[in-house]
Amino acid sequence: MRKGFKTMFIILFSIILIALILFLTILPPSKGKVKPFLDANGKIIDGSIAEKVFVQINNDTHGMIIRGENINNPVLFFLSGGPGIPEYWLSHEFPTDLEKHFTVCYWSYRGNGLSYHKDIDKNLMTTKQFLSDAVEVTNYLRNRFSQDKFYLLSHSFGSYIGINLVSEHPELFKSYFAMSQISNQKKSEQIAYKYMKEQYEKSSNTKMVNEFNKYPILTSDEAYERYLCSMVRDNAMHDLGVGTTRKMKSVIKEIFFPTLRMKDFTISERLNIWVGKVFSKDTDVVNESFNFDAFQNVKSIDIPIYFFAGKYDYTCAYELQKEYYEFIKAPKKDFYTFEDSAHSPLFEEPDKFVEILVSLTQ
Repeated sequence: MRKGFKTMFIILFSIILIALILFLTILPPSKGKVKPFLDANGKIIDGSIAEKVFVQINNDTHGMIIRGENINNPVLFFLSGGPGIPEYWLSHEFPTDLEKHFTVCYWSYRGNGLSYHKDIDKNLMTTKQFLSDAVEVTNYLRNRFSQDKFYLLSHSFGSYIGINLVSEHPELFKSYFAMSQISNQKKSEQIAYKYMKEQYEKSSNTKMVNEFNKYPILTSDEAYERYLCSMVRDNAMHDLGVGTTRKMKSVIKEIFFPTLRMKDFTISERLNIWVGKVFSKDTDVVNESFNFDAFQNVKSIDIPIYFFAGKYDYTCAYELQKEYYEFIKAPKKDFYTFEDSAHSPLFEEPDKFVEILVSLTQ
């Protein structure tokens, strides 16, 4: 009997130990401090900045991470994709050296990431409110770094906020850098749907073809709404290499787990990334972005605009980005194609991206 109890204790202890190891591997504890910039001797570089700040914006607390090797470099305000997952995790996972040339602000939108809390008013998750928030964050950065105007870089969903922001407030920015610019997302989704279904038909993947047939988005608005809420879209895009990056194949392995391991966020902040993503999914601002038509709503802007597009991007279809570039009127514009990228050229071809960005800001 004593032997049986000992065996049971060993088994139970082993299970608890394995569970603890798994927990610490998936969700390692940390104080959530942003990693500083260090010189060759391990000392913090003079004049560098690496901090997490929380600011009162329009009667709510907004979090952001600000990083740069030289605080006197130009400010680059980065509007992340999503909404839900702050872009900072990608810069953490795929270093770009962007902070060598700019003081970069990674802002978490209302209800997202560092800005998420359980008392967020869902009625305020609108385009109008996000634009108002973005203006206030811009003014905070202007005052904080004594730069009257600076640069705006947006990505995917962030480009929906970005193109509207520079359209309404061109006086705040020097130039607008549009990475994976949203132009007509409904049309983009239809282009991607047809492409992905054709790929699965060519490879005789009957299972995935049948999954796509459940959502006839080309003929049904109701199916379009259901499709956007399904996992079919994201899973197929990553499977076919036309999603977040060309090489990223799994949302769980290559997005979910890396965000949980990011020690610049506390455990609760990391969990809030995904709570905020779920919270944001069915909100006005998301629905408005998926039904936005830039060809009708933003026909011109009064500052230079530069497009950065991955050739294999079907999240925001490459061909529509090119079409919108040719359509929009601006004092200066250019279009850069990234031949080996899908939806995130900054993180897929960082050297080329940063080299172009630096050349446009000198």
